Amino acid sequence: MEALLTAIVPSNTFFPNRASSLKPALYPLPSLIRATSNATRRNRRLPLLSVSASSNSPSSSTETIAAAAEIPSQMKAWVYDEYGAASVLRFDDGVSVPEVGEDQVLVKVVAAALNPVDFKRRQGKFKATDSPLPTVPGYDVAGIVVKVGSQVKGLKEGDEVYGDINEKALEDPKQFGSLAEYTSVEEKLLALKPKNIDFAQAAGLPLAIETAYEGLERAGFSAGKSILVLGGAGGVGSLVIQLAKQVFGASKVAATSSTGKLQLLKSLGADLAIDYTKENIEELPEKFDVVYDAVGQCDKAVKAVKEGGSVVVLTGAVTPPGFRFVVTSNGASLAKLNPYIEDGKIKPVVDPKGPFPFSKLVEAFTYLESGRATGKVVIYPIP
Repeated sequence: MEALLTAIVPSNTFFPNRASSLKPALYPLPSLIRATSNATRRNRRLPLLSVSASSNSPSSSTETIAAAAEIPSQMKAWVYDEYGAASVLRFDDGVSVPEVGEDQVLVKVVAAALNPVDFKRRQGKFKATDSPLPTVPGYDVAGIVVKVGSQVKGLKEGDEVYGDINEKALEDPKQFGSLAEYTSVEEKLLALKPKNIDFAQAAGLPLAIETAYEGLERAGFSAGKSILVLGGAGGVGSLVIQLAKQVFGASKVAATSSTGKLQLLKSLGADLAIDYTKENIEELPEKFDVVYDAVGQCDKAVKAVKEGGSVVVLTGAVTPPGFRFVVTSNGASLAKLNPYIEDGKIKPVVDPKGPFPFSKLVEAFTYLESGRATGKVVIYPIP
């Protein structure tokens, strides 16, 4: 199935040309993925779906997407059969479309996004709790519901949705991820896509915004408190700044970045933008109620927090009073934040080098792993 897609893109956004064909050497997946019942392998027909999404930016134009009239038995996907560097990824056009459980929906993927957990998983950093290989990677998804399970109550075919398809980031993540034409996901992990943003923007939000929001809650952050965000230009950090200011009512938001990204921090709502290449956060005269460490510098973060304050740690070693935090994804959190997104108070930050087309996934991973990305690395369009 090839999605028909017409997109008019804003002049200030770079959308790489979609490859007319993908030509990597293709190898069949092991029987674990290919095995399906006869009923599954028959094409399942659905009415033609026509949906649209538009950005709230005055410079953006409406993009129209028409989903194909049937769900095939096989799909295009990126796969890895062993742990390792980005080079282990390979394109496969014969992966079986995943089954749909009673509490799940099948999503036609329009856009997906990459997260550090994606490459850490691929590197085998938590293989003891991983799903079996081979793996179709991908956590974040934005797309269209094309089939619903028998126990699904709140979603229907044709709904535009977004979410993190894995409830627990490190515990038994799905073998069939979002870097494919289709993915199946529990209804409770999804929310309706905000009406004012497009699929590419929506794909970059779920895991990052849920991590930002839940981390602030776990730290006991509330109105009138101050916060320092380490890594404010990253996927999570850029949203922590906005949530702290717009949702939680922070009295002061400070954030760190490299020199070239200081203006971005200010545009997101940071009251104090700190150039980490020139200033040492350990020597700041002011201390903060909460420090949100998204970069793995807890040893420095704990020296910038007030006595009795909290340090949220996403990666790296933990020094008290820092605490390790791994998000539990929930579509209800996204639904709760949708009004802030639709009002323009919370804005997705998509790296200006993207979106990367589906054919350039290896390059997209390589770029993310370089540590130079701003906001989220998005994959769009998905065939």
